[in-house]
Amino acid sequence: MGMNIDDLRKKVYEANMELVERGLVIYTWGNVSAIDREAGVVAIKPRGIEYADLEWQDISVTDLDGNAVDDNPLLPSVDLDYHLAVYKGFKDVGGMAHTHSVYATVFAQALKDIPCLGTTHADHFHGDIPCLPYLPEKAVKENYEFNAGQQIVEYFTERGIDPNAMRAVLCGGHGPFTWGKDAAEAVEFSVILEEVAKMAYMTLTLGANSPALPKYLLDKHYLRKYGASSYFYQSKEK
Repeated sequence: MGMNIDDLRKKVYEANMELVERGLVIYTWGNVSAIDREAGVVAIKPRGIEYADLEWQDISVTDLDGNAVDDNPLLPSVDLDYHLAVYKGFKDVGGMAHTHSVYATVFAQALKDIPCLGTTHADHFHGDIPCLPYLPEKAVKENYEFNAGQQIVEYFTERGIDPNAMRAVLCGGHGPFTWGKDAAEAVEFSVILEEVAKMAYMTLTLGANSPALPKYLLDKHYLRKYGASSYFYQSKEK
């Protein structure tokens, strides 16, 4: 049996409001969602509602085809199809976040990957954070959000990028999307993404030919935290 729908709504509401608290969104920008795979439903911020006016009861809940599952009159985010595509394509993802945070969006607008230049980046992302090319005009005109979501999954699949080791992507000309085991972790990666984007931008400002972090350091920092023999975390007894 899956999570109670109202509990799912509350978790997604809290995650959306953390984007505001962290300074990653303003007004109506961005959205966070979560999936309950047992129940086959997704909860997401409703479209066009300012965060200042948002209440947990407003969170939209749909099935995996985007159909409303209750009588909430508010429509889901216009970016719902991005989220649905990732949930269908990446089976370990439990939550997803989208922002227009400044530095990550600058890289998206420049159509540039965020290079891994230091160990802060390597602690969280196993390599350069990819920026996807613009969608073709035909794909935009026919079914924009659906095709954009499919582009993320296809890009990772075709290049053998593990979505569990690269929990972020930049959609060219648009902005960043991140994901994790739940909505809270997706937001955590949005916060981290913006910080490493800022570091990369400043590093490149100092020197356009700044070297990439050597692979042995990249692997060491990522795997000591997320690898099979990781030793970064510990539990604190209460």
